[in-house]
Amino acid sequence: MDVLLFYIFDKDIIHIHSTSTGTMSNPINKKGFGTAPVLFTAISTILGAILFLRFGMAVGNLGFYGALGIIVLGHLITIPTALAISEIATNTRVEGGGEYFIISRSFGLNIGATIGIALYFSQAISVAFYIIAFTEAFQPLFGWVLNSFNIDLPKQIISIPALLGLAYIVLQKGSDMGIKTLYTVVIILFISITLFFIGQTDFYEAGNYQKNFIFNNKNQFFIWFAICFPAFTGMTAGVGLSGDLKNPKKSIPKGTMWGTIIGMIIYIGIIYKFSISMTPEEMTESQLAMANVAMLGAIIIPLGLGASTISSAIGSVLVAPRTLQALAIDKSFPNRKINHWLAKEKGKNNEPFNATLITIGIAMIFVLMGEVDFVAQIISMFFMITYGSLCLISFLNHFGASPSYRPQFKSHWAISLLGFLLSVWVMFKIDALYTVLAYALIILLYLYLNYIHKERGGLQKIFLGALFQLSRRIQLYMQKNRSRHPDETEWRPSAICISANSFSHSKIFDLMKWISYKHGFGTFFHFLKGYYSTSTTAEAKQIVNQLIKEHHDEESSLYVDCMISPSYTTAIAQAIQSPSISGMDNNMIVFEYRRNETEAIDSILDNISLTRAGNYDVCVFSDANKNTSFKNGIHIWIRPIDILNANLMILLGFIILSHPDWRKGFVKIFSICEPDEIESTRQQLSDLVQSGRLPITLSNIEIIARDDQTANQKLIIEKSANAGLTIIGFRQEQIKHSGANVFNGFNNMGDILFVNAHSKQIIE
Repeated sequence: MDVLLFYIFDKDIIHIHSTSTGTMSNPINKKGFGTAPVLFTAISTILGAILFLRFGMAVGNLGFYGALGIIVLGHLITIPTALAISEIATNTRVEGGGEYFIISRSFGLNIGATIGIALYFSQAISVAFYIIAFTEAFQPLFGWVLNSFNIDLPKQIISIPALLGLAYIVLQKGSDMGIKTLYTVVIILFISITLFFIGQTDFYEAGNYQKNFIFNNKNQFFIWFAICFPAFTGMTAGVGLSGDLKNPKKSIPKGTMWGTIIGMIIYIGIIYKFSISMTPEEMTESQLAMANVAMLGAIIIPLGLGASTISSAIGSVLVAPRTLQALAIDKSFPNRKINHWLAKEKGKNNEPFNATLITIGIAMIFVLMGEVDFVAQIISMFFMITYGSLCLISFLNHFGASPSYRPQFKSHWAISLLGFLLSVWVMFKIDALYTVLAYALIILLYLYLNYIHKERGGLQKIFLGALFQLSRRIQLYMQKNRSRHPDETEWRPSAICISANSFSHSKIFDLMKWISYKHGFGTFFHFLKGYYSTSTTAEAKQIVNQLIKEHHDEESSLYVDCMISPSYTTAIAQAIQSPSISGMDNNMIVFEYRRNETEAIDSILDNISLTRAGNYDVCVFSDANKNTSFKNGIHIWIRPIDILNANLMILLGFIILSHPDWRKGFVKIFSICEPDEIESTRQQLSDLVQSGRLPITLSNIEIIARDDQTANQKLIIEKSANAGLTIIGFRQEQIKHSGANVFNGFNNMGDILFVNAHSKQIIE
């Protein structure tokens, strides 16, 4: 049970720690931010560096429809992601960490940390990207210095001080100062875009713009898509402020969706304005082509670029440390001291001070070595992994139909699935090698986190609900179609075994695994004698857990459960009337006994007739209580009485042989027939083996002339004494006539499986 410790840092902020999970929720701010910071953080990041530096080039290279394709495809990924975020955010309590929190609380902490680390690096690198882009606003200054003093200044002379200044603002003033700065730069940003739309050129008046409305250079589409895609990633930027919002469930959907829609409309307007204002050559020869169109462009466009990039950098530098801090709070890193240090807060607003230092350090590395297009493509790959994951969460939540999934904002599962598939497809279209490397890195990171945090939820949490729904629908489909076409169902074993000797007779588990391996399904019930009650239910759960622990096999199709019943007969009656969890009808029941426990045979004999009422094939496993000699193979004995049994015995021999335990084994058939039928019997078995494509060589078929019953048993003992498993048929009439003697007299042999088929199986 979770133990919650409440303690107050000041009158406005309460932290909640969970000592059992090691997680901590972010502050619930009574005076937290509303929807506006989410909207402005998103819109200022969307209308950022790529808008000013690369969309003119994209239109110049691809034409209006090519650039429109980038916007449409980009938003076919980002809009489903925005809907998914809005949906998930209104279903769960969204705290500090933004997208990371949503992923980790939906996918489990190990998956969440894996994607969260990739998300954090994309956010941290984004800081460098926007600072590098901010430097481009000073291109006129660099040109003037070069022309006047013949000095080619490095861009780092601007980018490094800009990054350090940004770091000072955030570290000293915190998110409150960042948000205030954000409002200022958003105003500048919208003024510059407005003046761009107002501006006029002679190109439009000459009416030469029709050639820009052609999709050019289609082979370069995904190159430009990768460069331009970071323009749309800003729609999730505001989600990272989740821990600082007054009402995340309200602010995140509204701010995210409005930011995405407004950004898309503005981008379409931007590429249209470019298309009617400049030639392709004019758009491609300058990064700041917007300045040649906008009113007061030489001043306002560099100013707008500076405002947009610095606002985007502020948004990223506010969000990235909070993602890193949330990762550390969830103990995602292997060292306890590292987690504690990264989670450390400072100031009255509990700013992620140390996480911000690390973020600035990573950004500095890319500022020193980065270039806009290169960094943009890196960001695109990592963001698409994150977006695809968010869409997948939404889809699986819809498909899984968990009763706890009740979002106030609802999207459609098809939209989420489209977003996920497009994310993966576009990554491969951009660069298949980088996509494979990115996913390989993600997989290795997950495996490492799963290794150091075995106790936390992993992949199973993602697909549990979806697998349940898939299983439910498949079973219903199988039942409906089975009832319509019962004769067309291909036979495969679906066996039940009920035994009270689960902890002393381990060999029966091997047999059930052999029968159910690959081709069929098996259910093992431990028989717990008694009446259904609280105490017996608790005991049954303990027994099942212990059996799973002792006999767990990843490759097995054996399902383990416990049957509480006042008698063995009533337990069998309950089991054979219960539907199989595999979706198949149970068609075989397996009894078992140790050969030296002859009294157990009487209980089996009493219940065989009961199973016949359900048209079950019956197997009786006689456990020799010694190691199985796999290399000595499986011997199948077919006698004249086995007209119905023969094919089932052969099929069981083939199915058991397919298990890895029998990889060095073989199947040998002994057929006892009338002396004058030896050749015809040999031919029949030969045809059966060949037409049925059974892995039995003709040299392993031995035909024996019929003798009396005693001689038959003596012959079986003589030839199969050392066999790993011997399969012998029996009939109901024999049970009525001879009783337990049917199974007696084989004391010196290995394990024996006695088989009684309800009807003749067809070997196709």
